[in-house]
Amino acid sequence: MQCIILAGGSGTRLWPLSREQYPKQFLPVGDRSLFQRTWLRARALAGEDGVWVVTNEAHRYLIRDQVEALGGSCDDAHLLAEPAGRNTLPAIAWAMAALREADGEAIAAVLPSDHLLDDVALDAIRGAAPLAADRLVTFGVTPTSPHTGYGYIRPGAPLPGGYEVDAFIEKPDAATAEAYVRDGYLWNSGMFLLPTTVFFEELRCLQPAIADAVAALPPDYAAMPSVSIDYGLLEHSDRVAVAPLDAAWSDLGDFAAFAAAEPADADGNAGTAIYLDSRDNFVRAEGKRVGLIGIEGLVVVDTDDALLVAKKSETGRVRELVAALKAAGDPVVVHHREEHRPWGTYKVLEGNGAYKIKRVTVRPGRRLSLQLHHHRSEHWIVV
Repeated sequence: MQCIILAGGSGTRLWPLSREQYPKQFLPVGDRSLFQRTWLRARALAGEDGVWVVTNEAHRYLIRDQVEALGGSCDDAHLLAEPAGRNTLPAIAWAMAALREADGEAIAAVLPSDHLLDDVALDAIRGAAPLAADRLVTFGVTPTSPHTGYGYIRPGAPLPGGYEVDAFIEKPDAATAEAYVRDGYLWNSGMFLLPTTVFFEELRCLQPAIADAVAALPPDYAAMPSVSIDYGLLEHSDRVAVAPLDAAWSDLGDFAAFAAAEPADADGNAGTAIYLDSRDNFVRAEGKRVGLIGIEGLVVVDTDDALLVAKKSETGRVRELVAALKAAGDPVVVHHREEHRPWGTYKVLEGNGAYKIKRVTVRPGRRLSLQLHHHRSEHWIVV
């Protein structure tokens, strides 16, 4: 088995913790980031040489840093940096073509890097391999609530180890979600098990432009439409099955979900704050102590350069806030003060139009590039 990790993303739903240059999969949840958890899961399934990561150029060095922090490595051959975002189907098609070219026909597990998943799911993924011998397999999570933020899958006729797929269904309203849970529908997890032979046969039939673009590597990204694997392939194929996945799972789509993944006190408060007569709050603050008194259902996220305060029930609207900031040209939606580079990191400590102070960290065994500047002077203090 091979594994493909999808590690793109725009960093909008968990702003200001996440940014365009630092999306949510790189945020720590406990002692590791979501990406690191996914990479370890993929390595357990496929071995280090069987893990392929699809990302964009801006995240290449961040991924390497996080993998190296786990004692692993991710070479250029297994780190595919998209020149432009084209949604999930082109990304998966490129990785499937690359692993087929390297290792021949195979079955590949496709794992989003920004989901929180119980490791018992590894057994379910391995167990679905017979089902994936001649079908494209998607994993459907057994619902724990009538969630309106997820898509659903309606299972059809039973198969050994799963079901045919009757329909993929968009995010429902609350009443419809309750009916779906009663009727045995499954959450659409965005995880797949794909045999290369069936995948490319269906891709050639249903998305010939993408099939042509990945026929020679690296692919011609400009020739590929932007389309998800659900819309572009699975919903139109008659060779799709769903394997039930009975494991703790969340896509951490907003701060309410993110808070639920953090340890909480007896009153439901999570995060880095002191709480008095308060319940169901989440606070994440960098470098300062925060206290809440008599507060309920609030999210407070404080970073070096941005502060978010929102009702927990309204955190699904953070995207709207980010869109407004982006329309105003505010760089706070793109960058954190700390940026990752091939040689390490730098953090802007202070600056305006006349000067800038950075803290530069060079990782062991790496070096800065030699540069020449004609319109500024630099002063270095090396520690």
